Amino acid sequence: MNEEGQNVKPGSVADRKEKHLVHWFRKGLRLHDNPSLQDGLNNAKTFRCVFVLDPWFAGSSNIGINKWRFLLQCLQDLDRTLQKFNSRLFVIRGQPADALPKLFKEWGTTYLSFEEDPEPFGQVRDNNITALCKELGITVVQRVSHTLYDLHSIMDKNGGKAPLTYHQFLGVIASMGCPPQPVQSSVTSIFEGLHSPILEGHDNKFGVPTLEELGFETEGLLAPVWLGGRLTICL
Repeated sequence: MNEEGQNVKPGSVADRKEKHLVHWFRKGLRLHDNPSLQDGLNNAKTFRCVFVLDPWFAGSSNIGINKWRFLLQCLQDLDRTLQKFNSRLFVIRGQPADALPKLFKEWGTTYLSFEEDPEPFGQVRDNNITALCKELGITVVQRVSHTLYDLHSIMDKNGGKAPLTYHQFLGVIASMGCPPQPVQSSVTSIFEGLHSPILEGHDNKFGVPTLEELGFETEGLLAPVWLGGRLTICL
């Protein structure tokens, strides 16, 4: 309801004053030191954290079962952590440009945040999503956190071109000073007072899939050497 006591439909013109966030996880599967997530959660009323699982990559022979198992373990760990803040991870299957806009409309999303992807394929994908969001009136914010330095700044310092040798790269970053320090934020505090709308049947629609569900044969699969997720050091 709004200040006048009228029912306001999520995503309507009257509801646009409120911030309904979708944070799109890709490579940086972490809640701490995550500038785009922190910016997105600031002054948000509701939030949903999503990860898009492209079926094409799941069927790619170039990506082995151990890599997929590690990724799924990381997603499971992220989901368990979000549950501590009365939230869940929404794992979405499909092409981002097809799946995300439909959910944005369904959820009444007004704000999208994600970590900047320096890869050419990722930049094309993100530009397409940003253009779609503009059509939907959704604010988009990207923040650099996958690399220590902003790669665009390095190229600007090098006359608009990427350094071709490691020696040249070192010379450029020497003129830029130290990279920014990690974002100092309490994970608990950034989620305080926020709400994630979770419906019954969440696991059936948005749960982290198993290797078998992705089409992998797991009979005889050896135990993993490294477990995916956050590392806990016991002193």
